[in-house]
Amino acid sequence: MTEQPLAADPRGAAAPASDAAAMPAPDAAAPDASLAAAAPPAPAAEPPAAETSFVAAVAMENDPEEFFPGDRGVLDPAVRRVLVRLLQRRVIFADKHADEWAVLLENQQVIESRLHDLFVRLVVDPARGVAYKQQVRSEELEVPVLLRDESYNRAETLVLVYLRTVYQRESTAGEPSVRIDVEEIEQTVLSYFSEREGSTAARQKTIRSALGRLRQEGIVEEESEGRYRVTPLVEIVLSADRLRELQGWLREQLAASAAPAETTAAAEDAADSVAEDTAAAAQDRTDAAAQGREGDAA
Repeated sequence: MTEQPLAADPRGAAAPASDAAAMPAPDAAAPDASLAAAAPPAPAAEPPAAETSFVAAVAMENDPEEFFPGDRGVLDPAVRRVLVRLLQRRVIFADKHADEWAVLLENQQVIESRLHDLFVRLVVDPARGVAYKQQVRSEELEVPVLLRDESYNRAETLVLVYLRTVYQRESTAGEPSVRIDVEEIEQTVLSYFSEREGSTAARQKTIRSALGRLRQEGIVEEESEGRYRVTPLVEIVLSADRLRELQGWLREQLAASAAPAETTAAAEDAADSVAEDTAAAAQDRTDAAAQGREGDAA
């Protein structure tokens, strides 16, 4: 039996082939369309080029901004200046250095970090409005000393004890600031000296020299000739514990003195009066650790 050729089909061979090819097309296209609607295109999940550059922040060390040729620092100029001031001075006062104080509080953590790199500790006392530095010392780690640690001499200690007494007395009375005349300081501190320690003029010179050293330390500020303001730093330098030590030291010094009996008796009375007043005034105050004297950077 002879097969009919496909071309003899009245519908034509192309028709079945065409239908077979055309019918599946809509069915195949439908799943693709539904998948496209269900899952967004892959490129849409990737952040734009602009967002990518924003997320990948550039390290501060690689910031090209320079404030002078060859600048490799990462701090703003204002923060750098405060850091330098802390190294130059013994103390920064909130009332006297308002701008620097504000920058210090705002950037305290990073400034502390830079000082710690030098084995120097930053102490900020907002209540008294003072910030100062301390030399880090450790028995476990070798620490090079950047800040000189010197003891006060006898005259400086006597003046310091009296300033602490006056400051505490006036502060307790509600005075916002404490001021004192150099003559008042001399009158009290001279009672600790014997006549064998030189003439009155020589002893006055010694006392004024001691006052000058305390002024350099920031404990007093000379507002006018012979007129001084006692700063809150005196409470930190001379703590209650340190005062008790000084009481014994003063008595030992007076007992070892070769001064005449009447001079010794007067000096002992003055020493007891100052020591008792100062101890009573300081008893309820801060127990901040005494620092001694730290000079400027070596």
